Amino acid sequence: MKTGKIAFQGALGAYSHEACVNARPNLEPLPCQTFEDVIDTVNAGEADLGMLPIDNSTYGRVADMHRLLPDSGLRIVDETFVRVRISLLAPKGVDISDIHTVRAHLVLLPQSAAFLKAHNINGIAAVDSAGAAEALAQDLTPGEGVLASSLAGHIHGLNVLVEGVEDHGHNTTRFVVMGREDNPSTASDAGLGMVTSFVFRVRNIPAALYKAMGGFATNGVNMTKLESYMVDGSFMATRFYAEIEGHPDDPAVARAMEELRYFTSELVVLGCYAAAQKRH
Repeated sequence: MKTGKIAFQGALGAYSHEACVNARPNLEPLPCQTFEDVIDTVNAGEADLGMLPIDNSTYGRVADMHRLLPDSGLRIVDETFVRVRISLLAPKGVDISDIHTVRAHLVLLPQSAAFLKAHNINGIAAVDSAGAAEALAQDLTPGEGVLASSLAGHIHGLNVLVEGVEDHGHNTTRFVVMGREDNPSTASDAGLGMVTSFVFRVRNIPAALYKAMGGFATNGVNMTKLESYMVDGSFMATRFYAEIEGHPDDPAVARAMEELRYFTSELVVLGCYAAAQKRH
């Protein structure tokens, strides 16, 4: 049974909410407290899909995400990219000269350091920028503003005083759309090609990783991402997250994955989905 909802972590107006609007404008965004709550909400059938950030062009991979995805019980069915544009928000009638303090998520403050310094504004870390916007709209604290998305300002009734206050114009977050079932798309359905995401652990033999990767090279399969991370609190237990171009049904990909299986003790395909336009 369809709910017509897509779950995301954060308050309304968060960048994850913006990702939901961009990728699934026909679904109702459903805020959740944590990434785990997003996963649980989709697994419980309270939302059709979940939106999760996976990496950022400035800060790299999102903490804990690669650990959560393999055991989530969900599948990656799509991806979307959100350019992180930071706006200065304030209650109606407040001018930028009136603001001496702003609240924002910890990662947004250093991205706007030059702007804050130029206007002699102090930054205070908040748990969630969209949540800080909601709180400011309720409390109307004198002299205080918020750094968040323009969407957060529109939702919570705050004025957007300045858009694009970030110091650099390249900061982008990549999100994956999670569902309870696989994406039925094939390579012929995707004009920009398919992406397959998976995690694996290599067997405890010499040069196992080198040998495991060899099948992709010899079969002409392009690997666009390979990251390692520790699991189970052990320095010896290493899991790898990888992404390749292509569909598991493609003959070259099938051969490469079969060779990979020979050198791994664990292999979990997280999903196959169409490459987003912004990937290219």
